[in-house]
Amino acid sequence: MRALICGISGQDGALLSRLLLDKGYEVIGTSRDAQLSSFSNLSRMGIDLSRVTLVSMLPNDFRSVLHTVKRYAPDEIYNLSGQSSVGLSFDQPFETLDSIATATHNFLEVLRFLDQPVRFYNAGSSECFGETPKAGADELTPFRPRSPYGVAKATAYWQVVNYREAYGIRACTGILFNHESSLRPVRFVTRKIVSTACRIQRGSRERLQLGNLSIRRDWGAADEFVIAMWQMLNVDGPIDDFVIATGESRSLEDFVNLTFSLLGLDWRHHTDVNESLYRPTDIAFSRGNPEKAQRILGWNANTRFDDLVSRLVEAELGGKGS
Repeated sequence: MRALICGISGQDGALLSRLLLDKGYEVIGTSRDAQLSSFSNLSRMGIDLSRVTLVSMLPNDFRSVLHTVKRYAPDEIYNLSGQSSVGLSFDQPFETLDSIATATHNFLEVLRFLDQPVRFYNAGSSECFGETPKAGADELTPFRPRSPYGVAKATAYWQVVNYREAYGIRACTGILFNHESSLRPVRFVTRKIVSTACRIQRGSRERLQLGNLSIRRDWGAADEFVIAMWQMLNVDGPIDDFVIATGESRSLEDFVNLTFSLLGLDWRHHTDVNESLYRPTDIAFSRGNPEKAQRILGWNANTRFDDLVSRLVEAELGGKGS
């Protein structure tokens, strides 16, 4: 089996690469400029770069996508690329929409043009829902995104649905809730909290700057979420869309409190709430209902919140990928 991973240098791309290589796949990974990219996350996963074919591809350039798919003829394509920060999307709304929606559309149109039996996975997001029901959002919950990022992901989701139903493209979207690992860049709030707390524990006098601490998110382990991506493309029966989540929602304050507690610190002595970090529009409560994935894919989130935070702290202290 041959898989093309678009966005292989990111958190999910690196974790998925390790999973597929372990399953005996031939992996082709794309970056906008493969010659300049360091692919440090692959190295942190212990992946010998000689085991992966690394190529340059512009996802928002139709000819670039067409050339790559024709040349490597993958059995599976995982579209994990695009601007990935919700906060940054407020400053870069056009780039966010282009890198997510246009790129997804290019892949779908290439597959329609080539008319080959390729299975296509699209990285969706819980941000499509906006506020979720207290019981959790499932595959039938209406979308009401509250950020340019969420709007872009919702657009890409409906593109996939349309191409699957209108043209018979074997494509699906994983509507993934927050999933974390130590491979996250420090601009993501979870990594920011953990890395700052660890520096403070080592003696730094800096203070952690955060926005709204009352927001609640459904946080899971990224290495488990990439398993669901593979399962969606290899399910017995029709390819379909799935919500992937833990089903548990915890506040950002819970995350901060637990992180500092694991380091023997009181977060209140080291943290400032900075209103300039509030988003123009934000989601107060986010929770997923993964019942369909559990029933059809046999997928479960086995890492609970406390264990996840503990893993992130241990990885930061040890300087290891997770």
